[in-house]
Amino acid sequence: MKKILLLLAGLFSVVTHSQETIQKDSLKTVTVEAKRKGLKKSLSGTANTTVVTSKELLKAACCNLAESFETNPSIDVNFSDALTGTKQIKMLGLTSPYIMITEENVPSVRGASQAYGLSFTPGTWVESIQITKGAGSVVNGYESISGQINTELIKPIKDIPFFLNAYGSTDSRFELNTHFNKKISDYWATSLFVHGNARVAKNDMNDDGFLDNPLGKQVNIANRWQYSNPKTGWVSFLNLRFMKDEKQTGEVNFDPDRDKLTTNYWGSEINTERLDFTSKVGYVFKDMPYQSIGFQNAFSSHNQQSYFGLNQYNIKQQSYYSNLIFNSILSNTMNKFAAGLNFTYDKYAEFVNLTDVGRIDNSAGAFFEYTYDNGDTFSYILGGRFDYHNRLGGFFTPRLHVKYNPWEKAVLRFSAGRGKRAANIFAENQNLFASSRTFQVLDSNGKIYGLDPEIAWNYGLSFTQNFKLFGMNADTTIDFYRTDFQNQAVVDVMNSPQKVLFYNLKGKSYANSLQLDFNLEIIRHLNLRTAYKYYDISTDYLSGSYQRPLQAKHRFFANLEYETHIVEKGKQWKFDYTFNWLGKQQLPYTASNPAQDRFADFSPSFAVMNAQITRTFSSTFEVYIGGENIGNYRQDKAILGANDPFGSNFDTSMVYAPVFGQMYYAGLRFKIK
Repeated sequence: MKKILLLLAGLFSVVTHSQETIQKDSLKTVTVEAKRKGLKKSLSGTANTTVVTSKELLKAACCNLAESFETNPSIDVNFSDALTGTKQIKMLGLTSPYIMITEENVPSVRGASQAYGLSFTPGTWVESIQITKGAGSVVNGYESISGQINTELIKPIKDIPFFLNAYGSTDSRFELNTHFNKKISDYWATSLFVHGNARVAKNDMNDDGFLDNPLGKQVNIANRWQYSNPKTGWVSFLNLRFMKDEKQTGEVNFDPDRDKLTTNYWGSEINTERLDFTSKVGYVFKDMPYQSIGFQNAFSSHNQQSYFGLNQYNIKQQSYYSNLIFNSILSNTMNKFAAGLNFTYDKYAEFVNLTDVGRIDNSAGAFFEYTYDNGDTFSYILGGRFDYHNRLGGFFTPRLHVKYNPWEKAVLRFSAGRGKRAANIFAENQNLFASSRTFQVLDSNGKIYGLDPEIAWNYGLSFTQNFKLFGMNADTTIDFYRTDFQNQAVVDVMNSPQKVLFYNLKGKSYANSLQLDFNLEIIRHLNLRTAYKYYDISTDYLSGSYQRPLQAKHRFFANLEYETHIVEKGKQWKFDYTFNWLGKQQLPYTASNPAQDRFADFSPSFAVMNAQITRTFSSTFEVYIGGENIGNYRQDKAILGANDPFGSNFDTSMVYAPVFGQMYYAGLRFKIK
């Protein structure tokens, strides 16, 4: 706590000085106050999409993309293990591999980056996030099953000349973000984003001898160029990015220079370097603004070198992606279409304990998507694509979204679609390397690690009604989605605590998701957001049918936000409080372990509370303080076999609740406009 008090003292010293300067130099101004929603859900959009604005991203510490969903009821955020501090997201009860995650509509978090990729995009770089439930658009590919998350980064032409964000927390994590932007000409602008973070001190709050969070550091640099000429109709983006991330975790006394790959102390290092280059070129036909053509290209090199105790896992993925899209109309603007071609190439150099499991994947496909919108009450999007993949073969992917407005301020939506993907069973389940489990693939006839591709159908129905309650704005939504797997790469931790089995689905696997939302503006500037979620997710394992492990059947979410009126010179207070309650979760099988290294069949229910206070001193300067898990709930026993990490019962992957306990933070934001 001493660290955070010193940090706050420094911040408020800066604030005081800034206030004095403003009072001396500023003229009186008239402020026009406008309300801006953090989450936007349109009644006119055909797909069930929620837009997370930059305002919403400021309501939490939001250090990276994985931490940007804490105040959003559509996404569940959980820790993936007891060591790395990595946050895993779920949509409709399914983990992130089943979500298509794109950056400006280019696939980003996939393959080798699946486990940690969400932590590689700093939150301050993000302009907005679009979350689409259910089957996504065929324009973006065939892999989406439970939904799509698309991130839009800050655009150079709209950006301000300078932005600074500094952050520090009681878990010894410190961050610095700087944005530099320059208008080169009327048509060209460029931005340079520089991000750095580090965790510099060892923390073991539960006294199990292991670090609760990893030591580490990350350097992340991006240079973006944008060209936009409305006279000619040409638009283009060029992005170059480099990221280096280093993590060290394990026992408190572990020293990698001395103990790496020995049994002196258990430890782990995960070192990743990533290089990305993307380009977008678009042309809007001058005399036909409804007609355009765009060409996207992306190259990435992702290199992870890691070990977990005595387990070694190294993966390098080199990828190329291109997408050619033509948009136009059929006779009138009520009938639109998008058509195009795309190509994907992935080269994996992958080693599991020195065993080479590398491969090369490539696919080529064509798509067509038709949109009808009468501009009033009814619209639908019908799309299909055909792809040929060197391992998945040739296949067709249909998708449908329908929207109907039955009466005023109401919308009914339906969606259905098919998804197909190659499961990267090792990259997606790296948390299991930090255990004594042996990995066994039981099938051998498939073309992806001996397994067949995953295939699933998703169906969804959603109804939203906006209304007035006691004269204030309110809305309610009910969503129901079902995912049926025709085949799944089953990750079986229900058979034995000493091994994990991978095999093709032998029976049924499905996920039912029901969500009820109620949002209310209680009084002016005081907003309540609530959601109840029910998940019925079941898979047939070799030992029987079980609820999906580490997935709560019942969840309740509430968020309360309040902002004071903006007064002279832009001064304002902002308060935000988030409450998450999780019901019991099915835990992996441990009954055959000795008594001291067993879990019950189900975890206890628990609640986590987060809060943040922001003080805006002007349109260019603000400070914030906050806390996560302020109720200090911690999982009683986060690591099985912690006293014998090289024994047969060691496992760090069975995390159902926070490990660290209370965490407090403070930060500042400064802009030059």
